[in-house]
Amino acid sequence: MLMKKERELIVEFGKKMSNAGLCPGTSGNLSILDRQSGYMAISPSGIDYFETTPNDVVILDLDENVIDGCRKPSSEASLHAEFYKKKPNISAVVHTHSIYCTAFAVLNMPLKAVHFAIGSACAPEVPCAPYCLFGSKELAHTAPKYCKNSNAILLANHGIVCCGADISSAFSLAENMEYVAKLQYLAMSVGTPQLISDSEIVKVLERFKSYGQ
Repeated sequence: MLMKKERELIVEFGKKMSNAGLCPGTSGNLSILDRQSGYMAISPSGIDYFETTPNDVVILDLDENVIDGCRKPSSEASLHAEFYKKKPNISAVVHTHSIYCTAFAVLNMPLKAVHFAIGSACAPEVPCAPYCLFGSKELAHTAPKYCKNSNAILLANHGIVCCGADISSAFSLAENMEYVAKLQYLAMSVGTPQLISDSEIVKVLERFKSYGQ
């Protein structure tokens, strides 16, 4: 089986996304890129995460040609491919419709430095890209432009995209950004959040460069 390990990881982390409440129903999608071959393994369109098997995962090249697989790939295959083209340091993309992140996407409002966990996105804030039709080439080309140095980007009236060096880090970032979004929402509901200062957020971003194993 081509990209057997990556296919198994797509199935595993799809279930994790669902269990974490990041993807209602069959919403959201995830992929892993093998930089050496230029092939990406991506979740299939419209199949429940707990019913998806490694055989359901589709292998595409970055021009979205099907290399292997009998299923229809995620409708956001173009979005994933464009992020891989624009961000050469990433090898996994997780796209969710998590509630709090999507609430700020509906507001077209960025996630701010309300907590140092924002630093896991490698930026002082997570911007929001303008609305584009889901699954469209327009969305695929627009979102990476607004993402810039951040490893996460809100999609207006849609959800969030999180990128990582591997699927574990991309998934962890999606969880962290939902946490930040929830904190921001709760803080705004009772007052005005006090943001971490620009000088301190620089230190946060530097600390995250050496965070973890």
